[in-house]
Amino acid sequence: MTTTITVEGMTCGHCEQTVEEALRDVSGVTDATADRDAEQASVEGDADATALVQAVEDAGYTADA
Repeated sequence: MTTTITVEGMTCGHCEQTVEEALRDVSGVTDATADRDAEQASVEGDADATALVQAVEDAGYTADA
């Protein structure tokens, strides 16, 4: 299953990496890809959307499922 969340505050490639790493650490995530231009992250797996948003916010960005 693919979940797409909105992520605000990414300004560079390092930001994308940080968001991807935070999302991959969430239980149930098999892969994550962040796109700063689209202000979105796509997440593969069966993780809860609330947990995904929380992980991104804990990493210092604004997120919404």
